[in-house]
Amino acid sequence: MSDTAPLLSLSDVTFLGDGLRRPECVLCTSNGDIYSSDGRGGVALSREDGRGELFQAAAGSEAILPNGIALQRDGSFLLTNLNEAGGIFRLDRDGRLSEVLRRVDGVDLPATNFVLVDDRGRVWVTVSTRQSPRDQAYRKGIADGFVVLIDGKGARIVADNVGYANELQLDRQGRHLYVNETFARCLTRFNINRFGELSAPTVVTEFGAGTFPDGLAMDVEEHLWVTSPVSNRVIRVAPDGAQTLILEDSDPDHLAAVEAAYQAGELTRAAFDEVRSQKLPNISSLAFAGPDLRTAYLGSLLGDSLARFSSPFMGRPPSHWHFNV
Repeated sequence: MSDTAPLLSLSDVTFLGDGLRRPECVLCTSNGDIYSSDGRGGVALSREDGRGELFQAAAGSEAILPNGIALQRDGSFLLTNLNEAGGIFRLDRDGRLSEVLRRVDGVDLPATNFVLVDDRGRVWVTVSTRQSPRDQAYRKGIADGFVVLIDGKGARIVADNVGYANELQLDRQGRHLYVNETFARCLTRFNINRFGELSAPTVVTEFGAGTFPDGLAMDVEEHLWVTSPVSNRVIRVAPDGAQTLILEDSDPDHLAAVEAAYQAGELTRAAFDEVRSQKLPNISSLAFAGPDLRTAYLGSLLGDSLARFSSPFMGRPPSHWHFNV
């Protein structure tokens, strides 16, 4: 992948916002609101006109580290807690924080990664690993992540033994679930039946040296957009698994050292807590925005603002696209 020139250059990247804290997950709506998870215990709102706002859990609330976020129709947010206590929470705009799910199928949720609400109102959640600390799962062969579904029948684990389950997406018809397996380094697809049950997984594509699939979005052509920290790659994946490199910002020596540690089973959190790049600070997620859905915003693990670029392809409107508050 690194031998292929990306479609876009770093000069195409600009930034929005400032003072954000670990804006790992980003989502956008049709009126121009750009939301990102924020390490201060809430969700930050950024706008193109420079205005911003922080929806933060009120004083005295349980301390959480928001990672994945999902906007609900009433303007509240679902948050996944990446702290060891784990769980899914609801944050109202007035700062009220309430518990949604802490235990499923007899299992206490550990550090919880991502949440998505689909077009039918079903809630999909990923837990990357049961390991503690989590970087014990930054290795090939460890597959103890899982996917949770919350629907009219309640909450249940619908996929288990996933190789570090990260962000997920559904296709337009809601028939297929796609999941990034970060340290198995693949993008996996499950068929969804009408009861929400999943088939055995199928690997759509595998990723090579330096790519750790994290964020996941979909465009109108049903291609999936994958983001990778460390290499700061944005990759467009076709339905047949073919990959197109859209953007990259990496230091070859640093990337080689990280890759060597991964292959030796010695990769640790330290590789993700520093950045060696020209412009991008360990990107982690992607969301399409703008009146034509051709502006891509990038969340990050280390940045204090959101990178953006003009996309050569139109994004697919997410389920929350018209949740304008």
